[in-house]
Amino acid sequence: MQKRQQRAVPERFVVRRATLYFDRFMNQFIKVGGLSVIVAVSLIFVFILLQVFPLFRGATVEWRKDMPVPPGQYVVMGTDEWSELPFFVNAGGEVLFVDTVDPGGPHNRGHFTRTPGLADEATVSAVAFNEMQTQLLYGTVDGRFAIVDVQYKATFPERGGREVAVELDETPLLRIGREGVPVRKLAYGGSGVQKLVAATQEVEGEFELHAVSLAQQRTLLGAGELSVERSYDLTEFLTGEPEQLAIPRDADAVLIGNTDGSVVYLHFDGQEFTRRQVFVPFEDREDRRIATMDFLLGDVSLVLTAHCGANRVYSIYRDPEADMRIWGHTKTFPDLDRGAVFYSASMRNKAFLIGDGRVASLRYGTTETIRWQEDLPVQATLAALGPRYNRLLFLDDQYSLHFYDLHDPHPQAGWRTFFGKIQYEGQATAEYSWQSTGGRDDFERKLSLVPLIIGTLKGTLYAMIFALPIALLAAIYTSQFLDPAVKRYVKPTMEIMASLPSVVLGFLAALWLAPIISNAVPSVLSAMLGVIVGAFGIGYLWGQLPQRIRMLLKPGYEFIAFVPFMVLIAYAGWHLGALAEQFLFVVEDPDTGLVIADFRLWFPRATGLGFEQRNAFVVGFVMGFAVIPIIFTITEDALSNVPEAFRSGSLALGASRWQTAVRVVVPTASAGTFSAVMIGLGRAVGETMIVVMATGNTPVTEFNPFTGMRTLSANIAVELPEAPYLGTLYRTLFLGAMVLFLMTFAVNTVAEVMRQRLREKYRAVE
Repeated sequence: MQKRQQRAVPERFVVRRATLYFDRFMNQFIKVGGLSVIVAVSLIFVFILLQVFPLFRGATVEWRKDMPVPPGQYVVMGTDEWSELPFFVNAGGEVLFVDTVDPGGPHNRGHFTRTPGLADEATVSAVAFNEMQTQLLYGTVDGRFAIVDVQYKATFPERGGREVAVELDETPLLRIGREGVPVRKLAYGGSGVQKLVAATQEVEGEFELHAVSLAQQRTLLGAGELSVERSYDLTEFLTGEPEQLAIPRDADAVLIGNTDGSVVYLHFDGQEFTRRQVFVPFEDREDRRIATMDFLLGDVSLVLTAHCGANRVYSIYRDPEADMRIWGHTKTFPDLDRGAVFYSASMRNKAFLIGDGRVASLRYGTTETIRWQEDLPVQATLAALGPRYNRLLFLDDQYSLHFYDLHDPHPQAGWRTFFGKIQYEGQATAEYSWQSTGGRDDFERKLSLVPLIIGTLKGTLYAMIFALPIALLAAIYTSQFLDPAVKRYVKPTMEIMASLPSVVLGFLAALWLAPIISNAVPSVLSAMLGVIVGAFGIGYLWGQLPQRIRMLLKPGYEFIAFVPFMVLIAYAGWHLGALAEQFLFVVEDPDTGLVIADFRLWFPRATGLGFEQRNAFVVGFVMGFAVIPIIFTITEDALSNVPEAFRSGSLALGASRWQTAVRVVVPTASAGTFSAVMIGLGRAVGETMIVVMATGNTPVTEFNPFTGMRTLSANIAVELPEAPYLGTLYRTLFLGAMVLFLMTFAVNTVAEVMRQRLREKYRAVE
């Protein structure tokens, strides 16, 4: 009995112990690998999120110290770059400097005064402060004025640390207006050659407005003294009692704020003044009197507050109807409890500090947001925003100077900045715009991601419109109709296309394809339409031919008969397009006045849309060329993997090859086909080099196929190398990466859900 007993499992079926250990190891290794991929992707997401999160924080302000200031009737307050030697100017023109470094220490200079030399010649009747250029303006009782530059200079003594020195550089007293009549209000603006000063005077209860343009001789030794070039009597332009004056740094205008709440805009062309506009900023308020009227950085926007506490911003832009630059209401901020008593604009961005004494508010002019606002523990009479945008200084009514540290690295950032419409300076309407850099320090950065998102969708749309029909139909034909002997050459050739570098495709698109297409758009469209219609027409006619004629070609070789006709149709379509352009797209050449046939000139005039040589139409061709191999290969594999029994059964029941392909094979392989489309879509969404080189990389918000675009991926590639580390632009680019990540994640999630449903529906393939 023992001899007859056999093993339950024959020895040849027994798995070696080493194989079992290796199998167990690989099972665990695959699990660890899968979890590692999930963890890696999650960490990437967390890293991007940590880079983006600071963009949506508000400003933080912390008390630093208090210091006493000698009592005085101060009307102006300013500070140096480091907020170490602030100054105060009293009504008599005397300038008090207060050393705030190490109070009570051996090297602290305490406080000291500087009196401009003009005070020895005349009595000061008016003081104004040009904060952006750290200049004091003095008006005298005898109708003269002087400009005093407060010049700070940092020195580094041997004992260590930094010591801020200061000098007052003043111009001689110059005449403005009537002699012997006190100056009441002053304003100055000047940069480069043109300089302008305006002043108001009161004569027997009547107000007068005068202005002078200044000239400055320049020699090899530097700039000479200022002198009056020409005087202007602007009294005729007054519409009321002037209370505020402002002149932009370009010295091309004078703005007068009247006691009745109106603002008069006088334009200066370098020779003459004209009254261009009169507007009432707070016309809808019961108390529309103006409390303050000051410029933001750049002197293109005017910040106004009313006695009732309303706060609005007016900016100058070109009005398309009037065809001139005028001031218009662009921003509205929440009201203060009453009119502002202090104002200070940032020298680094479009922020400004404003308050009514008890409440201080830090606001940002571009985004119309409040960065910080709190009730002060004191009654502030003057305030200054540090030139480095890192300090807040308040002088209270008890002559105590309060220092606060300001931390606001990304004042412009916010949801509205990235995804909302904003009316930027110089623009007549609100819009989505991306322009991260400019030629001037006061440039208003535009960081809307909407044009980039639209550009990404636009490029993907046109690429898929071109790629999907070709790739899917080619895959169906190759897998279901083409002879296997030919298929062995076609499929590898298509796969080799996927190996072409994107930079090569972009190079060819920019330098070779774009000029051809832009010069022959009607021919290209006509040839494409001819090929599409011709393919369907030839296919239909081939099906109507008698069987004996169709049998002359072996099944799978029909393309031998089709290709010559398609080439002829494309050739004829190209020439018909050129002929159609001669009759349909005729326009007058603006340069020569001749009537010519040119689609590039006709299209903008007929539609109001733009036309650029490097456009989305070109990207549709080239990016589609890059996407076709991916979609074709995966789709062809999915179609070829449909069990042969399905085809045989369909053909046995009397269906034609076309019916079998469309009604049996394609639905059965729909899950794989859908995956191919999604992978191709992902390639198109993330494409960078083709878009950068073939579209002009211009951020626009229209789906016009004949204009360029900028995608999220291309924007990151172009801007990131030049973005300051951890700056607003740097983090904004990471936000763009986050948006691209979420877009891809959403598409892939939807694709996976759809794929699973298709697999369940056609699970017989398993």
